[in-house]
Amino acid sequence: MAAGTGPTPATRTAPHRWRRYALATVLGAEIMDLLDSTIVNLAATPIERDLGGGAGTIQWVVGAYTLAFAVGLVLGGRLGDRFGRRRLFLVGTIGFTLASIACATAHDPSVLIASRACQGLVGALLIPQGFGLIRDVFPASELGAAMGSFGPVIGLSSVVGPLLGGALVSADVLGLGWRVIFLINVPIGLLTLCGALLFIPPRPGDPALRIDPFGAVLLGLASVMLVFPLIEGPERGWPWWTFALLACSVACFVWFGRHERRSAAPVIEPSLLRNRAFLGGVGVITLAFAAMIGNTLVFNTYTQSALGYTALQAAFAGSAYALGMAVAAAAGSAALLPRLGRRLLALGFALMVVGAGLQVLTIHAAGSTAQPWMFLPAGFVFGVGSGFGLVPAFSVVLGGVADREVGSASGLMNALQQLGGTLGVAVCGTLFFQWLPEGPVAAVQLAAGAAAAFLLGALALVRTLPRSPRPEAG
Repeated sequence: MAAGTGPTPATRTAPHRWRRYALATVLGAEIMDLLDSTIVNLAATPIERDLGGGAGTIQWVVGAYTLAFAVGLVLGGRLGDRFGRRRLFLVGTIGFTLASIACATAHDPSVLIASRACQGLVGALLIPQGFGLIRDVFPASELGAAMGSFGPVIGLSSVVGPLLGGALVSADVLGLGWRVIFLINVPIGLLTLCGALLFIPPRPGDPALRIDPFGAVLLGLASVMLVFPLIEGPERGWPWWTFALLACSVACFVWFGRHERRSAAPVIEPSLLRNRAFLGGVGVITLAFAAMIGNTLVFNTYTQSALGYTALQAAFAGSAYALGMAVAAAAGSAALLPRLGRRLLALGFALMVVGAGLQVLTIHAAGSTAQPWMFLPAGFVFGVGSGFGLVPAFSVVLGGVADREVGSASGLMNALQQLGGTLGVAVCGTLFFQWLPEGPVAAVQLAAGAAAAFLLGALALVRTLPRSPRPEAG
């Protein structure tokens, strides 16, 4: 599931001449994906005001992308290994840019949601190729520094992106309103495409690599049947078919597990399904990211719909979260993870619960007069907890898998990260919008309680994880 089965840097005699430009190209794709994810979460409320569609629009504008991305990731990396990573990178870049234009020009909620789903699918072709492409062009002596550039770039994008998006939406540039957040991707996409054509060398894939599309379809169906009724059920009064879909989702997940054990080219290494530590990690990652994404969506919706914040004010109110996460990931995790191991995750999830509680207390204390700066302390605590809990989670979970399982385990955890975010949008968003008529404070409190429940579930599963991360976690 993870790209990177081609030649290693040690097998090449000379480094690629344009390798640093190739790195910049891959980072451009990462920035495009990250900006799209963070800014759209912020702009969901203005989109609903413009296009209509109610609460379902807000949830699906965010959830359609993450759900499609999660489903596509199941095969994205393997398709790159099979047909060539540069080829898939080009297809993904072109598709993501075109889908962004489709989102920007949508004048109907259903068209926008479909375009967001297309963005997620082509993004799942684009993003998994990045690390493999970097391994292809950098020698072993430079590979660590090249990989290390991802952290600062992604951290800076997560802090600056929402503020930039909020400023552009609030300024109503050229009368475009929220549409400008998708048009940002067009120049980045064109530059990334040119960089890929000029600086990334073509390398053949492995025609002998076998792919199991049926397993991917089963997993995709199970995921869709889990999320769809959770979002649509409240809007439609929970008809019988919503419960039938949930039951079918469980059956499909079971069917998928049994199919993987018999498949000649499994999507997931069958041994992972018998690994208690890894299965515990699956739960930790799914629940933790559900809490983080669900809480963020509800917070952005509350500040704009109930408090009347502009997109820029909402971005400022939530900016301390990204800052706290970046600080904890950069300064704390590297020093504390080797010493604390899985206990660092437990500390992080506990801090996230505290941050969610402080957020609710701020809302109770200030009510409708809450100013954006009042949310900064709660956001910072929640962000520090995310930096301690979410960022090192992959390294800790991978500490319990064999070397031959790392690629499959990494790919599955990336997909579950996205699926968990979609689940959080469905559950926390549904509770918030269901209780909104009773008052926004009660609705936020209930949604924050759901996020805290997710985190407590993740906290309970931490004890099943390996005590220490993989040696190469740094």
